[in-house]
Amino acid sequence: MSNHDRDPVLLTPGPLTTSLATKTAMLRDWGSWDAAFNAVTARVRRHLSEIIHAEETHVCVPLQGSGTFSVEAAINTLVPRDGHVLVLVNGAYGKRMAKLTQMMGRRASVFETADDVPTTPEDVDRLLTADRSITHVGLIHCETSTGIENPLQAIAATVARHGKSLIVDAMSSFGALPIDARTTPFDALIAASGKCIEGPPGMGFVFVRRSVLEKCEGRCTSLALDLYDQWVYMEKTTQWRFTPPTHVVIALDAALAQYRAEGGQPARLARYQANCKALLDGMRALGFASFLPAAIQAPIIVTFHAPADARYTFKAFYESVRDKGFVLYPGKLTQVETFRVGCIGAITATEIRHAVNAVADTLAEMGIRAVTPARAVA
Repeated sequence: MSNHDRDPVLLTPGPLTTSLATKTAMLRDWGSWDAAFNAVTARVRRHLSEIIHAEETHVCVPLQGSGTFSVEAAINTLVPRDGHVLVLVNGAYGKRMAKLTQMMGRRASVFETADDVPTTPEDVDRLLTADRSITHVGLIHCETSTGIENPLQAIAATVARHGKSLIVDAMSSFGALPIDARTTPFDALIAASGKCIEGPPGMGFVFVRRSVLEKCEGRCTSLALDLYDQWVYMEKTTQWRFTPPTHVVIALDAALAQYRAEGGQPARLARYQANCKALLDGMRALGFASFLPAAIQAPIIVTFHAPADARYTFKAFYESVRDKGFVLYPGKLTQVETFRVGCIGAITATEIRHAVNAVADTLAEMGIRAVTPARAVA
């Protein structure tokens, strides 16, 4: 039976399934220069900073667009034109950071490990010791292409010991995994509205060390992506420089209220961990193998090996599960065929178990019996 007449549950890394209260918040129109809207913007910035205890050292600069807009803005604003960025890569989003760094005319060096191998602080120490010209390090905290968690705290300490600047893409970790600006040294940390805070997509934000941002005037090569100008203008006028995503801001404010009511970061992490456990237990019972070992698997999104059965195609599998009310995500790996299932959003382990049942029904309908994949060839 098709569920196209209902909103599907989005088991993706974003956009996510949002709560009714978050959706309802978007039913009102707001003027972008109105004092009431500007007060909401200020409140959102303050509450976001409180999540990582960054109020005393960093400023929260919101930006229109997807998370990648904010990654580009952070690097373009913070890295001098003669700067040198070491990008730590073990997935598609690390590669994207390296690509946009190079496209903006900054020098980029890449240290790449396999998709299932986290970067270590020892790696970073060795690389920074060998090349003193490196000024900045770019790290993906939770690499969404697999769900791997890289050791932010240890890498941040190593970067700080070398006197370098750390830029963290925390798109899929902010709000769920513990991050504390008081004990984790970074100059910029980037996230977005449509991830673990469970707002709609359309707004990114960057936490920038105030003492660093104050020195960035005129550095950015883009008008729209200049975090320094955005920050100065907001501080002076309380307004956005250009038309803001008003409905997204208001809905994010509603999502943040629910986030605090749930119990903040510890409660959000606990719910996602329960979701992840239900997902792994259920899928393994069906014969699926997860790509990552448990020690480096963040409870955000899980990559599974595709069934070895010749009757399997992701398109048919996806559409059948979608008809049952659940949206999965394609894999991003090139050497082995995979698909991904998200654990985040306004969902609980109950929805996850229903999704696993939908997968089981789909396998039966497709006549797929060989689920466990053949060993991947390196």
